[in-house]
Amino acid sequence: MEWLMPDEDSKYTKSDLKIMDFIENYTDEFLFMSIGQLAKRLDMSEATISRFARHIGYTDFKEMKNHVAARKVGKGPARKIAGTLMKIQGFDIRKWFTYQQECLERTQNQSDIGEMDKALTAFQKARRIYIHAKNASASAGQLLFFRLRRLGFDVTMVPSGGSEVIEGIAHAGEGDLVIIFSYSKVSTEGRIILDYAQTAGYQTLAFTSRLYAPSDQRADINIYVYRGEKEEYHSMTTAVAMIDAMVLAISERMASQSAERLGKVQNLKKLYRKDRD
Repeated sequence: MEWLMPDEDSKYTKSDLKIMDFIENYTDEFLFMSIGQLAKRLDMSEATISRFARHIGYTDFKEMKNHVAARKVGKGPARKIAGTLMKIQGFDIRKWFTYQQECLERTQNQSDIGEMDKALTAFQKARRIYIHAKNASASAGQLLFFRLRRLGFDVTMVPSGGSEVIEGIAHAGEGDLVIIFSYSKVSTEGRIILDYAQTAGYQTLAFTSRLYAPSDQRADINIYVYRGEKEEYHSMTTAVAMIDAMVLAISERMASQSAERLGKVQNLKKLYRKDRD
């Protein structure tokens, strides 16, 4: 057990072994517990748990829990959430919003204005736009799809996985823009999309959390989005904010076209609303 720090001559009581077994086999649950909750779950006193923590080399329960988190966090969604909660010392909505502000500020400070300008130009010139977004990024991808379609772009969602991804980009070619979400790493599907671009000739844009990446994992345009450290819970707040910012910037660049397209949608809504009345 990598989180233990006992002396070689340490001898464990039945209670010690019970605590050790619970921490090792129910780590996710343990990381969300207070000492009182753990004591109740194991049917023992808080004093017994405190003695155990000191026995294996920690100052108190909190230090032991932090050490377990450092060794165990990052190996699954639940542990990432636990790691984030411990970083902000328990969930408090004010602390959470402050943390999101920090993510936004870091994104702002690290953003490359040149890349943003390239992205806006790519949107303007794109014949068709394809969006590939899977897992947590699916919601951000759908938001971008909705906003761009409303502005009148010819936009398509590429299936999230399997051979359908290949079918989804098979007809993409010169003049098209293919967007992927590849924050900490490029998925298998993302690699296919980046690789096929060399043959098909379409342009690629990636939302990424990496400032530097190997050339074969970089898109033509790379938009930086900071969502937290590698082993933390990753919020989509910054990604959504970046998407909204890009949509507004695109709308401003295409002012007359945007107004015309949005006006057409609005007129159609009014027309068919009358028919329903």
